Amino acid sequence: MPYALFCDDAKLSKSYPTEADVWKLATESGLVTDVEAKNSKPTPRRVLDNDYEIRPCQAEPGECPEKNERDAQAEKDFQLALKGR
Repeated sequence: MPYALFCDDAKLSKSYPTEADVWKLATESGLVTDVEAKNSKPTPRRVLDNDYEIRPCQAEPGECPEKNERDAQAEKDFQLALKGR
């Protein structure tokens, strides 16, 4: 089942194959912060800003979560190549 970034009930991102893919993109977009843990939870732990959450979802008609992930990786590689010039 694909996953996406949500705020309340609004889907804010494309669908991606795994929850880890969405966490990675959220981190790269600056939407994830590390906070100190409370009680017995390990430190630090990741949380999403602004009441965002990552949830399972249905892909939109015609949408391919695997292609979205490949496109996101290609865009990241392209941006890194531009910075290396």
